[in-house]
Amino acid sequence: MWRSACGLSVRAAERAIHRQCSRRLYAHNAEKPPPQSTPRTQAEKERRRRDKEEAILSSQHNWSIDALALWQHSLAKLIPLLLFTIPCLDTTLPFPSSYSPEYVETSWYPWWEKEGFFTPEINDRLPHAVNRSFSMCIPPPNVTGTLHLGHALTVAIEDALVRRKRMQGYKVVWVPGCDHAGIATQTVVERRLFRERGKRRQDLSREEFLKEVWTWKKEKGEEIYHQLRELGASLDWSRACFTMDPGFSSAVTEAFVRLCDSGLIYRSEGLVNWSCALESAISDIEVDSKQLSGRTLLSVPGYQNRVEFGTMVTFSYPIDGQDGEVAVSTTRPETMLGDVAIAVHPEDPRYQAIHGKQCRHPFADRLLPIITDTMVDMELGTGAVKVTPAHDHTDFLLSQRHSLPRLTVIGGDGTMTPLCGQWLEGVKRFDAREQVIDALTEKMLFRGKRDHAMSLPVCSRSGDVIEPLLKKQWFVRCGEMAQRAIQAVDEGQLEIIPHFYTKTWSSWLSNISDWCISRQLWWGHQIPAYRVTLSDSTDTQEELWVWGRSEEEARERAAGKYGVTADAFTLTQDPDVLDTWFSSGLFPFAMLGWPQQTSDLRQFYPNTILETGSDLIFFWVARMVMLGTELTGQLPFKQVLLHSLVRDKHGRKMSKSLGNVIDPLDVISGISLERLQEKVEEGNLDPRESMVAMEAQRKDFPKGIPECGTDALRFALCSYKAQGEDISLSVSQVLSCRHFCNKMWQTVRFTLGYPAAPLNELTSPLNSMDQWVCSRLYSTVLQCEQGFERYELHSVTAALHSFWLHSLCDIYLECIKPVLSQDSVHTGREKQVVRAVLYHCVSVSLALLSPFMPFLTEELWQRLYLLRGEGGDSAGASLCLQPYPQSSQLAHWHFPQEEADFTLVQEVVRVARSLRAQCGMTKEKPDMWAVCSPSQAQILVHFGPAVRTLGRITKLHLHCPQGAGSLSFPSAPPPPKGSAVGVVDHSCQLHLNVQGGVNVSKLSHQLSQRREKLLSRLEQSLSRTRVPNYLQKVPERVRIETENKIREVKAKKKAILAK
Repeated sequence: MWRSACGLSVRAAERAIHRQCSRRLYAHNAEKPPPQSTPRTQAEKERRRRDKEEAILSSQHNWSIDALALWQHSLAKLIPLLLFTIPCLDTTLPFPSSYSPEYVETSWYPWWEKEGFFTPEINDRLPHAVNRSFSMCIPPPNVTGTLHLGHALTVAIEDALVRRKRMQGYKVVWVPGCDHAGIATQTVVERRLFRERGKRRQDLSREEFLKEVWTWKKEKGEEIYHQLRELGASLDWSRACFTMDPGFSSAVTEAFVRLCDSGLIYRSEGLVNWSCALESAISDIEVDSKQLSGRTLLSVPGYQNRVEFGTMVTFSYPIDGQDGEVAVSTTRPETMLGDVAIAVHPEDPRYQAIHGKQCRHPFADRLLPIITDTMVDMELGTGAVKVTPAHDHTDFLLSQRHSLPRLTVIGGDGTMTPLCGQWLEGVKRFDAREQVIDALTEKMLFRGKRDHAMSLPVCSRSGDVIEPLLKKQWFVRCGEMAQRAIQAVDEGQLEIIPHFYTKTWSSWLSNISDWCISRQLWWGHQIPAYRVTLSDSTDTQEELWVWGRSEEEARERAAGKYGVTADAFTLTQDPDVLDTWFSSGLFPFAMLGWPQQTSDLRQFYPNTILETGSDLIFFWVARMVMLGTELTGQLPFKQVLLHSLVRDKHGRKMSKSLGNVIDPLDVISGISLERLQEKVEEGNLDPRESMVAMEAQRKDFPKGIPECGTDALRFALCSYKAQGEDISLSVSQVLSCRHFCNKMWQTVRFTLGYPAAPLNELTSPLNSMDQWVCSRLYSTVLQCEQGFERYELHSVTAALHSFWLHSLCDIYLECIKPVLSQDSVHTGREKQVVRAVLYHCVSVSLALLSPFMPFLTEELWQRLYLLRGEGGDSAGASLCLQPYPQSSQLAHWHFPQEEADFTLVQEVVRVARSLRAQCGMTKEKPDMWAVCSPSQAQILVHFGPAVRTLGRITKLHLHCPQGAGSLSFPSAPPPPKGSAVGVVDHSCQLHLNVQGGVNVSKLSHQLSQRREKLLSRLEQSLSRTRVPNYLQKVPERVRIETENKIREVKAKKKAILAK
């Protein structure tokens, strides 16, 4: 059953050969017969446990000399080949004794991809195909970096949804993509250029720099796709798109031209959020607000020393022509060089006498009019406000209302402009701040400085303090589009899940500003707009603009618009590029070929659903809805599913400076503490932050991160409630899921020892335990359906985990082991039924788990597949294309009464084990008496073998003090006196004969402790019934529950007293 895989890179070759060799060693060891061992002592078990943990935590492989030689020989032979094939896992080899993620997860993905299982075209080969489609795009990660756990959560959720739909017979397309990440990519390449060649971007031409970026992209761009494959994402790689691909770039140009033609994109001068570090504008939602309670020193890009913020400076302007002054307060004294007026509230009594007068600027020697405006807050500072229209949003509005000039005194590079005078020209803005304060002090105009709580705008991209600057930019009018987006949700055309985000959606879009889409970068989609310079024009200030899909089209538009011939003007394309989020906003339809009317666009647009992190609801989701509706006339998707953010186990936001950022591949493959620390040292953190990060790693991962595997990571991520509060992920939770993977492995290994025919071929009736486990499986399938329907994947994983671990392993397997044993007295037919039920439960459960654990379930299912000896088309030879189980197909195996009755059995078993442990009879299988009601006795007889096997008792005597005549069997005598008693509920007690071999003193102490706890619980319950108007205030349902608890506690107390 060897299958060839797709070609891989040389780097992947080393890893694959390494794993292949280790697999062969693994399989070779598996063939050795297990030694005949005696029962291990507790000390030996503990030693073996520690050895296993050390093996898991270790990042080194203990190769034998032969194995190392084999690996080196294979590597030397295969590395020269750029393309080669790796065989899919040979499931005919002996089944290894324990689960290994590396063994399982190596070769299935290349086979899946090579066979085309992830393309929608595979649907034509499925016998259970339905005439429905399911389409979705992955939020395109930045081409710059590597995936983090937030990406892993996105992949885990989306792939679970996609794989289930594919198994249900839908025609599925899940499109991968990468975002060119204009700011981030340009920053990375600029740093590399300076580090390796000592050059800055400005030392190269635009074409030369872009060539460097494309070279870097070719080297690093595939890393993201490699990681997505490692995570098992069943993406259709034949449709992968990059936002700078020619086809996608054409879609961006088309969108810009259409929006310009409709008047939704315009060019205007306005205040933009400017990052001096990037020398580019950024959008409102890329600005973070840092709350300061007072004086704070912060690191700012470009400054060696920390800069002071969170203070309010007060200084005075002398009133021109008379004695007196006007004191103003500001948190940004360096901007006073751009002041053009002083504003006061018209009703402020302190300034009534100076309305209409002027103050003289101490450095620029210009007059500043004193204006009145109700926008001024009389309670803030001195009540008088300096007006700097070119550097403050509120002041810009004041300048429009009062026709004030706008003076730019801080340039795009963050230095002071020539308008400030020679003494400040070229000085960095925050250095100029101190010089301005010194100059004001020298002129005796400085009036003081105090702490001031404030919100500091910070660029989320660069960490720079935002500087509002006056720039001519391209803007998108968002008002009408935003209203349509609100209306779509209000009218139910677009559903946002969880629904509580609906209010946030409406509130934000109702107050949206126009979107500045110009970015002063070289990497990105250059704006397809051209400045027209008329040959005979003498007005150099007026800007004339046209736009077009090409320069030729723009030239035609210019000639027609300005009524001139083609040789009467020149065109100069805008050097700026479009905001990355503009191109990302087109992803749902541009990825399908828009603006061309492709078959993919007709079939898969609108997308079925968009799933992404809740932090992108405004960055990306709202813009996709607005642009998609405007450009295609349709909503880009019908549903939006938002998941929470992933935090560390302490609830902290993941940050490189905190040392808590975890690479999902490190969780999958494992990593030593030393390598984790090396990664921090290789990063861009300053020495102090590196020390903090490395110390945090030593505390959180003292032995590194153990190898957990992809399946365990995916299952753990989907096990958290993703809709609501942020997820505090712990590696120990992932490791717990790895142990669950091993439990699955051992269960299938046990199952393979007992070949069986399919369950539906049986004609004889099932016994009680067979009916119970089949019914539990039906209920689990139903829970999965309901969970997927509500997108509550945590409830799906919880149901599957509970069924496999508890219902199947802890209960059913333990019950059938005596049946399947060689010395069993059960008939061959009974054994056949049990084997068929076991096979049925395992195979259906594997299908249910497949969307969450694709590698492990494929491996285990293939083993069962060989057991059946079935063949056929390759599309039917993979679990990922098998029909997903449906509750309607299993309804005939639903026995609700069996499930309801078995809860009593579970309680009886729990109490029986507890009694045996209390009495120190863990190795014995004693007799027990159950004093219970007739109905309970009937249930215990019905499940008699299960009670005896799970409770580890030889015989259960059933004594019914009342109603024994209604029994179909004789009631047993009362239990012996002096028995240890355990309470199941108020009507059922278990009695264990403890004559001989029991430590009476120890047992008495335990009973005394239990009695004290019961008395406390009883008093708590009784106190609730003593509140005034208890019967009137408390619902009947709650009263009944309380009464039952009181009755149960009293019965337990009585049982203890009887001992």
